[in-house]
Amino acid sequence: MACTEAARAFLGSLLRDFPRPLGPEDALPWSPPGRGGALSQAEAPAEMAELARGFLDSRNAPPLLATSLIHAAISDLLQTNLSDFKKQHGEGEEAGDHGTALLLDGSPLQRCFFNKLWDVCCKWQKQLPPLRPLERYLQVSIHATRNSRRKMEDRHVSLPEFNQLFGMTDGVERAYFAVFDGHGGVDAANYAATHLHFNIAHHKEILKNPAEALKDSFQKTDEMFLSKARREKLRSGSTGVSALIVGNKLHVAWLGDSQVMLVRQGKAVTLMEPHKPEREDERQRIEALGGCVTYMDCWRVNGTLAVSRAIGDLFQKPYISGCADGASFELTGAEDYVLLACDGFFDAIRPFEVVDLVLEHLTQSQGDGLKAAERLVAAAKESGSSDNITVLVVFLREPKHVLADCLRDPKSCSADDCTADSPFSFLSSEMTG
Repeated sequence: MACTEAARAFLGSLLRDFPRPLGPEDALPWSPPGRGGALSQAEAPAEMAELARGFLDSRNAPPLLATSLIHAAISDLLQTNLSDFKKQHGEGEEAGDHGTALLLDGSPLQRCFFNKLWDVCCKWQKQLPPLRPLERYLQVSIHATRNSRRKMEDRHVSLPEFNQLFGMTDGVERAYFAVFDGHGGVDAANYAATHLHFNIAHHKEILKNPAEALKDSFQKTDEMFLSKARREKLRSGSTGVSALIVGNKLHVAWLGDSQVMLVRQGKAVTLMEPHKPEREDERQRIEALGGCVTYMDCWRVNGTLAVSRAIGDLFQKPYISGCADGASFELTGAEDYVLLACDGFFDAIRPFEVVDLVLEHLTQSQGDGLKAAERLVAAAKESGSSDNITVLVVFLREPKHVLADCLRDPKSCSADDCTADSPFSFLSSEMTG
């Protein structure tokens, strides 16, 4: 009932501020950088959804309503002949590039999409469809800081309402989270944060083999961004790590040195090994392709990049690979939380220290986990990190219960005993390279 009332109140407020559709001369309700130019047909749905998500979030739309509205508006948009928004043929695009060479004019497409969204709001104000609340307990804590860097090139995505955004009604709970750490500009990180989850949702194996869908979608996103990079002369790249929870399975995939970890009953669990140039298998792969790994204040590929896999980096392909690694794990119900973060965090804080810091925060906050990520970011800065830092914590149990279990059995959460376990010691997992 409260969810329905909040949804109706939001729709009423939005339609009071926008009492009619946008006309040809009306200003768009959003003005994010870089979204007014040309888009391929394949890029259009995700780009429009990202605009709508930012717009609705800025107006404090209830998340279930926002994602459901976006899904309905995107579905309506895809019934439109997008070639009506044709701008030009993409210069420099090769045959077979994702989305073909047909490019769409972003501004009129955005106006059309907003009017689709407005139409859905009008219909739903009259008759609101059922908005089913999430069944799985999830509490998300996120904090990101530019730190002492000149620019903020990290991006993150928190999407507990994955099913609602993509209209999935098979009864299997899904949630998606990701952190992207850009370099050489923010374009690649922005692109990955916009497109990766769309590529996952529309992968042919999303229902039967979500692990494959997650891993493959990194490469598809890389290929799509490279097409855009050639078209727009972009040089940036981005590492990335993502987690997709499907029912009682946790699927993770990653490129580069952003990382994901799990905490189960007060113990840090290693889920992955980051891609760094000095990793022996990465060095061998790069050298077999004719590249080199050299030490210049840190290990670098061809004397430039300090990561060996990433989305983008057009001029460093294939040495900088866009092929992700992945792993899958059973969730038993005893897991405390999942944490995703960029290297600006993990270069300063070790996994077992995460456990102590989170428990310290929960103790001080009396079991409130909403600012856990903020405490972790502060700890990384205190430990000397000068990089951009993004931390995303997904509590799989109520934080007060995590704290209570530790207080009941302090030895199980002690610093002396809290070393990183292997995931293979108690979880059924499948590593894929």
